[in-house]
Amino acid sequence: QVQLVESGGGLVQAGGSLRLSCAASGLTFSRYVMGWFRQAPGKEREFVSVISASGGTTYYADSVKGRITISRDNAKNTVYLQMNSLTPEDTAVYYCAAAGTTFTTYYQQAYNYWGQGTQVTVSS
Repeated sequence: QVQLVESGGGLVQAGGSLRLSCAASGLTFSRYVMGWFRQAPGKEREFVSVISASGGTTYYADSVKGRITISRDNAKNTVYLQMNSLTPEDTAVYYCAAAGTTFTTYYQQAYNYWGQGTQVTVSS
């Protein structure tokens, strides 16, 4: 079955960096659009970033633009999220998701598979 397993979360001070990874199995990874979403306490899950199947197209939420970079390695079936200049507002559970679409999208309903999430906590 399809599995998406996130890792790399943790506790970091404001201004610090983290690199999240999401390892995929059970699907033809190179055919899937991959997205990152996050859910802060008491808030709805929101879009963070998306990367096309080839890796040639990326999009970011305005709140993270310039601080976060999404990338993927199709040979390793892994998508990454490099997060820099973190603030307490970035504290959330971060989820990766796979969409079997031909276009990049921030609509959560388009994503077929989801990971269990990894906690990111940024202290002030």
